[in-house]
Amino acid sequence: MASQKLPRVLCVDDEARVLEGLVLHLRKDYEVLTASSGEQALQKLRETGGVAVVVSDMRMPGMDGATLLQQVRQSFSAATRILLTGDAGRDAAVNAVNKGQIFRFLTKPCAPADLRAAIEAGVMQHRLVNAERAVLQETLLGCIEAMIDVLAITNPVAFGRAVRVKRLAVELAERLGHTGFWQLSAAAMLSQIGYISLPVEMVEKLYYGERLTPEEKVLASAVPQVAGRLLEHIPRLEPVIQVLAALEATDEQVARLGDGTIGTAARILGLVLAYDQLITQGRTSTEAVQTLRPASARFSASLIETLAQHVGAPAVEGEIREMPLRQVTAGMTIMQDIRTSLGTLLVPKGFEVTHTFRERISNFGPDLLAERVKVLVGVQSHERR
Repeated sequence: MASQKLPRVLCVDDEARVLEGLVLHLRKDYEVLTASSGEQALQKLRETGGVAVVVSDMRMPGMDGATLLQQVRQSFSAATRILLTGDAGRDAAVNAVNKGQIFRFLTKPCAPADLRAAIEAGVMQHRLVNAERAVLQETLLGCIEAMIDVLAITNPVAFGRAVRVKRLAVELAERLGHTGFWQLSAAAMLSQIGYISLPVEMVEKLYYGERLTPEEKVLASAVPQVAGRLLEHIPRLEPVIQVLAALEATDEQVARLGDGTIGTAARILGLVLAYDQLITQGRTSTEAVQTLRPASARFSASLIETLAQHVGAPAVEGEIREMPLRQVTAGMTIMQDIRTSLGTLLVPKGFEVTHTFRERISNFGPDLLAERVKVLVGVQSHERR
């Protein structure tokens, strides 16, 4: 039977003898990492992906403990934060609590038993926070999937784009080292929810870059507000709403978001939406990326180049088949527009078949169900064929 993995604790102090003592007292029950400065501590957190508890000294050259724990809270919020200090003054305590929102404030010298008790409580807090976060994420994603099912039924054009955008955004994030990026995934799927208020024919005109009438322009301009009203009362969806709001922000406002969760997600999603728009309008991947390069102030040149490398990679092998529409199954990708006899678009090219769509096509007429369509079985490339 494999031994249980020990909780990981990061100890930060500029005095080597203090770190040695911490390791000696904690190593039997914890995986102990050490750092002699705030900068080194942040680097270790980036390398390891985070820890259960961060224990930091207050007074260190350069970055002090309060500032370090503030940055830990911003970038590794699941980590429980404990501050050790030889200065028990009021100002130091207030500064630490306000900046780093610490879990425990301990004074030096600290008895080993007190330190171990604080760390044990910190590990328990970390487990509780992670468990609550997992439940909330599952609940949120379940709500989002239900909303997207409604979008798939009422507006397949918008749904098809949401699926494409989500896939590419998640792939791009993973290429950049961001895994489990649920805020980006949720924002990508919900990026088209506002279009539920528009007629399907108008959504099609928007996607293909066709000219809108003045009345249609007024309706299209209200899409972000419609999305906001649909989402604003869903608890814990604030990070996703912030990402979606950033899509309408100026370049300067996006730049001010920085490289945290919201800023990174907003730049990735904005870039992927712009790329998908160009591809839908008939541009090749190369042409689309070239068009986007001048927008480096908004998306960053490095992100655009990462997208260029990703979409320029050889496609994963798949098989193009032709079959009656009634025979398509979930997971296949439809490789042509499907329209009614009146020319109304029912399914756009690039639409990934879902179980909900399979249920919906039972309402199509027998002639349409018998129509033979091209589908991709496997994973499609991002270059339109």
